[in-house]
Amino acid sequence: MNITVKNCNSIVNGAISVEENKLNIKYAINGTGKTTISKAIEFYINDNKDSTKSLKLLKPFKFRDNDNTNNPEIEGIDSLNQVAIFNESYIDKFVFLPDELLKNSFEIFIFDEKYEQGINEINELIKDIGETFVGNQSIEELLSDLNELSTCFGKSKGLSKASSFVRGIGNGNKVANIPEGLTAYKDFIQHSENVSWLKWQMNGSDYIDISNVCPYCTSGVEDTKKKTILSVREEYDSNLIEHLNKVIGVVHRLKLYFTEDTYQKLLTISQSVDGLKREYESYLLEVRDQIQVLIEKINYVKYLNFQKLKNFDQVQEVINSYKIDLGFISHLASPATEEKIETINNSLDKILVQAGVLQGKVNIQKKHIEKTIKENNQDINTFLKYAGYNYQVNIEEAENQTYKIKLKHNDYIEANVDNVKTHLSFGEKNAFALVLFMFGTVKNNPDLVILDDPISSFDKNKKYAIIDMLFRGTKSLRGKTVLMLTHDFEPIVDMVYHHNNKFNAKASFLENIKGDLIEKVIERNDIKTFLEITKENIENLEEDLNKLIYLRRYMEINDDNSISYHLLSSLFKKRKEPIFKTYQENRPMTEEEIVISTNDIIKEVRGFDYNRIYGIVSNTEKLIEIYDSASNNYEKIQIYRILNIENSENDIIRKFVNETFHIENDYLYQLNPCKYQTIPEYIIDECNKDIEKLRSVVV
Repeated sequence: MNITVKNCNSIVNGAISVEENKLNIKYAINGTGKTTISKAIEFYINDNKDSTKSLKLLKPFKFRDNDNTNNPEIEGIDSLNQVAIFNESYIDKFVFLPDELLKNSFEIFIFDEKYEQGINEINELIKDIGETFVGNQSIEELLSDLNELSTCFGKSKGLSKASSFVRGIGNGNKVANIPEGLTAYKDFIQHSENVSWLKWQMNGSDYIDISNVCPYCTSGVEDTKKKTILSVREEYDSNLIEHLNKVIGVVHRLKLYFTEDTYQKLLTISQSVDGLKREYESYLLEVRDQIQVLIEKINYVKYLNFQKLKNFDQVQEVINSYKIDLGFISHLASPATEEKIETINNSLDKILVQAGVLQGKVNIQKKHIEKTIKENNQDINTFLKYAGYNYQVNIEEAENQTYKIKLKHNDYIEANVDNVKTHLSFGEKNAFALVLFMFGTVKNNPDLVILDDPISSFDKNKKYAIIDMLFRGTKSLRGKTVLMLTHDFEPIVDMVYHHNNKFNAKASFLENIKGDLIEKVIERNDIKTFLEITKENIENLEEDLNKLIYLRRYMEINDDNSISYHLLSSLFKKRKEPIFKTYQENRPMTEEEIVISTNDIIKEVRGFDYNRIYGIVSNTEKLIEIYDSASNNYEKIQIYRILNIENSENDIIRKFVNETFHIENDYLYQLNPCKYQTIPEYIIDECNKDIEKLRSVVV
């Protein structure tokens, strides 16, 4: 896969290759555009899905004065449909949620092809239940009607004061029993639209004292008539009548579900002039409890599934317990109810015929889940142990019959860590997130996996533990197409140099020169110790001055304090007469010492002559010429240092130059800076400024 990126942040024009089914490591110094590559791929894939992540957002600032030109482009990824990216956004969205370590734990750690197959086989055995409900609308209506009736009783153990029964009947049924003096309104009070009439009547009564004219008919109204009109408001509350209507309406509509005796008693209670007597309340609670029992039993059967069966050793007993016996639900033992319940019980009888087979399938599924949980727990906890993290995870069944991955501390495994973000350090959060990302990625199997600088913040031991988990574990990214962008060289040393037979990886170095991004392949033999690099460059470089710089480095790392080392030091400090300078003494070198050290140096750099090289290092114009002709940034910075420009305006730049000149073993292994541009471009830009100032003085 050849990917080109144009006009995206710091990348004006760039190209990288990604080999499929392999780990592709792209190593680069900071500021090269690693994250830009990741974002460009992500935004291109999501351009039609999420307008907040559009490729247009990556347009370089220097081109933003014209909307029609130099717009971001990316090519070579049209075959990608799904990309998984590990970055800060992933951590924020999917990891360390309030009640679990990773979003969608069940789908990632439990749900697999075998799990799905097992569930399908179980569902096939109990399909008669589903077909009974799906194919029988009257049973669904029964369940809906019973739920509606149940709400009339409220949710408290007793009769709730807020329930429709109490609010509608509690003070007596004044619809059936109209108070004395208001019988003239009988037709209105007992009409099906009585609630609307009452609201209209009460709204008008607000204006009855404005005039002696009736606010309803504009005819004259006497005081006695006003009192009658106002008494309607005193006796009736439209809200309570609405509740009463609801209760009576539901009781009438659901008459077919009740026995005749129960129905008549409910009518008597609903029409009581005295409200809810103690015995009425007791009777209503008895009816309510039976309604709730029937609802629960029907729902048990309707939602019969593996999760309900797995907690029992005898499936046959469970199925039998789900059968509904209306002999103990006497208030609802009507012919209509019996007919529907018989259909449900018949579907359970069909399942009982295959109870033995069903039991076997349930047991197989339980064992598969237990095995899956054990393996996933073991994989993650083994990594945590050998990486030195004092935590362990456990996949647990949640209350809603799913599974979630929880975190425990080894010092207190009896309870889960509640607020994970509070307890984990930055490095620990990154490590957990990365490993959890791997499990999710393996499950989702995207076309491309991008790891954006994933492990640079870890110490060496943890880095290798994470790499081993990611690319060699039992459920790892090995064999998947992975693009790993990093400024950390150690993974390359581990996977390409030391253990190339264990990791299916290829590496490249990314260079960004003024917006042009290129990559150079890193082979195993490109990874060298600095001693190897110095010897290679002494042998192969054309410019003697550069060869001598590397020779001095070689002596420095070998702690070689010979007279040859002091001769080179004098040369680079531009001393016309070389000196031997240590903490103990500081004296001119003898002619004999100069001859001996010269002969030693000639063995490595043929034709070496102190005076000839001194003529170069003391000639500013010549050094600038060598600086200009240098083929790589590393050589430039060495010549810059010899020019002795120590008055750079920026202390950071000055420190970088000085340390680069002296210290070359940040890593035991590294890339040859003469081949790979390991010096940041911004450093060279600052050096160039000082060179230009110096050039103007020389001219």
